[in-house]
Formats: sequence, C-alpha cells, structure tokens
Amino acid sequence: MARTPSKSSPKKPPQTSTAETKLVRELAKILNETDLSEIEMEKGTLKIRVARGGAAVMMSAPASAPMQTPAPSAAPAAATPPIASKPEAHTDAQKSPMVGTAYVRPSPEADSFVSVGDTVKEGDTIMLIEAMKTFNPIGAEKSGTILDILVEDAQPVEFGEPLFVIG
Repeated sequence: MARTPSKSSPKKPPQTSTAETKLVRELAKILNETDLSEIEMEKGTLKIRVARGGAAVMMSAPASAPMQTPAPSAAPAAATPPIASKPEAHTDAQKSPMVGTAYVRPSPEADSFVSVGDTVKEGDTIMLIEAMKTFNPIGAEKSGTILDILVEDAQPVEFGEPLFVIG
C-alpha cells in the first residue's frame, strides 16, 4: 500500500498577547502624536519601551513568557527651533531631569520665573517641565546668577538636555 506524503502547514510565528499588542500600538500612537522621542512603561512584571528612529520596541516579562515585538513605524522627530546660544557649549548647565515641555513662566500671561542676570538661591524655581499633564518645578541646584537660559517657552526638551546656566 502506497502512502502519500502529508502536506505540512507552514509554521506560524509565536503570537503575543492581544492586550500587549494593543498596548504597544497605543504607545506608538501616543509617540507619533507628541514630540516625545521615547515612552517607557511598566505594568507589573511587563516592561515596554517604544522609541523613535528605528529603535526596537523592547518588552520584558517573566522568564515563562519571553517576547519581543518589532517596532511600529514612527515619523521622525520634529526639529526643535534654533536657540541663541549653543547648549553643548555649556558643560556646566543644569540639565533636564525628564522628557517633556519646558515653560519659563508659570502661565501664558505671567512674566518669566527668572531672566538672565537675576540672582537665585538654591531651590528657587527657574522653570517648569510638563510631562504627562503634570507640571514639575525645576529648581536651581546652586545659588548664583542666571548666565543663560537655553530653552524657549513651551519648547520640547529631552532628558539630559541643558536648560540654563547659573554662575
């Protein structure tokens, strides 16, 4: 009796949880709709980081559920407007502790917290950084005189970006 070879079906790639896929897609959507360059989220033992510029979406979970998903395509980050002085020239500048939008005044109709030439004390609020609809005060790390303000009002800033110089 002759046997006919059985047709083997093509192997399917392992499927990730639908909820996790939806979460990655939602984070990518938020990334595309904002000026952020990356979003990192932690939910229980699951950690997800989505970044612009071709970086991979990285997820980590307990060893029993390993997974990695390819990065969704993201539009390139918008160029930031030029500023008067070059921030990289200020190695002693106070840097942004987070990604967000910098505001140099408490409200649109108010004056700036400080101006170049003002004397400040350690802890004085110099500006605000809004991140996830929360306004975070950025205080002076030392006392002195404001030598330069390196960001414009309502300018997006990255983690570690120079903000201002106190001399």
